[in-house]
Amino acid sequence: MELRADGSGRGLWTGFLRSAQLFPDRPAVVAQGISLSYRQLRESAVRIAACIQAHCEGSWTPLTAVFAHRSTTAFAGVLGSLLAGNGYMPLNRTFPVERNRSMLVRAECRSIIVDAASLPQMDALMAGADEPLLVIAPDLADPRAYRERWPRHVVVGAADLEGYADWREPDAREDAIAYLLFTSGSTGVPKGVMVAHRNVIAYVDHAAERFAITELDVVSQTFDMTFDLSASDMFVAWERGASVCCPSQKTLLNPGRFIREHALTVWFSVPSMVALMKQAGLLKPGGFPSLRLSLFCGEPLPLTSVEAWAVAAPNSIVENVYGPTELTIACTGYRWDPKRTPAESEMGIVPIGAPFPGMDVLVVDERLDEVGPGADGELLMRGPQMSLGYWQDQGKTAASFVVPPGRNDVFYRTGDRVRRPAGDGPLTHLGRLDSQVKILGHRVELGEVEAVVREASGIDGVVAIGWPITSSGYGGIEVLIEGGPVELDELRAAVAARLPDYMVPRRWHVRGRLPRNANGKYDRKAMPAVLGDSQ
Repeated sequence: MELRADGSGRGLWTGFLRSAQLFPDRPAVVAQGISLSYRQLRESAVRIAACIQAHCEGSWTPLTAVFAHRSTTAFAGVLGSLLAGNGYMPLNRTFPVERNRSMLVRAECRSIIVDAASLPQMDALMAGADEPLLVIAPDLADPRAYRERWPRHVVVGAADLEGYADWREPDAREDAIAYLLFTSGSTGVPKGVMVAHRNVIAYVDHAAERFAITELDVVSQTFDMTFDLSASDMFVAWERGASVCCPSQKTLLNPGRFIREHALTVWFSVPSMVALMKQAGLLKPGGFPSLRLSLFCGEPLPLTSVEAWAVAAPNSIVENVYGPTELTIACTGYRWDPKRTPAESEMGIVPIGAPFPGMDVLVVDERLDEVGPGADGELLMRGPQMSLGYWQDQGKTAASFVVPPGRNDVFYRTGDRVRRPAGDGPLTHLGRLDSQVKILGHRVELGEVEAVVREASGIDGVVAIGWPITSSGYGGIEVLIEGGPVELDELRAAVAARLPDYMVPRRWHVRGRLPRNANGKYDRKAMPAVLGDSQ
């Protein structure tokens, strides 16, 4: 296949195909102990794409579900979906079956790619499929039993895929959906975020250049595909011919060993993984010499965490990047500097920095009017990375994608509270707007409580919650601390010396490990369930 020379023909898959031509024998992905070269991954993806094109021609829904987890089939499935002209919609076998079924039905997918480890859940998943599905199972040697169980559906196994060779490169439409990700909604119903090819390409172009990715890089893939940061690892690496190295869930329990064994050069994770490694004593001086770039996103990055990481990865640049799913992976960045960063940090949290090219920032008050320099408010952003909105939900789209007073363009409301820089300083993240709670009539920013406890305890894994719920707000603040040991009497005294009485936690909980969601972030909604005994 000849790549198209004009930019109008560029899809999210184009970078991968170019790398497959330039570096056919270099490793494209390593997962489950299996390494696939660019040539091998392209062949697998093209067969999947040809199969989808053969069976789903004319299907109005441009989405293929990928029900595969940390396997080579997962990566081939993502590429195969795109090469067929569809967007991909990842499912996650660690999710409850009902949630996966709801996502599959709501996305109206007519095709699904499933790996060997996810096949046992397919019977329950198929129970909710009202329309016939194309089920592509590249790891399935003998599909006959599944065909008997699912007579309404088309089941394609490994041997069948070998016969699909008639692939046609799809037309690249910049506003077509590249992926659909369902994120938690405030009503309990997940929101489907539609991210277009042009959104991801804008991010990939900047990230590949900013981070100087080359074919010699080995890039971590710590995120599940249901977390949008996984798209960065894949498409930035494949844009430049680098290798994506995906650990198993078990391997992730010792990320330091994973870094060393695979000689990773690029690391990307949520900050709470650093807190865990620090608490477990895994951040030894010079422990990760192969790393040249370390990226953190998804949560506030404590200054103490990045300082400990820099000691373990002395050859690495460290960047804190920020971005909600609706703004495509990450849209601001800040490069850590041991001399400058402590003074620019606020509440012990590393700044989120400056917007990526083409992204405009607006910091507003409750009326969506811009605040002055140095003031705090809600962060609004617009630009080439702003997504298409929410799948089949015009109401939520209109509520979150707004035209502020005096403006002509649509901005996305992030719900994050930031401080507008005074002069040339960086944006600083002050927490979620909904992380403010009312205690005895006082507005309390939980992030401030967490910052004081982190500094006083020397422990990064700290979560503050309002609890219990009362008619007027919350009865008080409770703090959960990950790890230990902690001398609570001394800690209480140190915190009480810095905070007013109504902000001092009334109960303290030390746990070996705090709940996390599927994306590896602290699961704040699950914290009340683990309060138990307190001190």
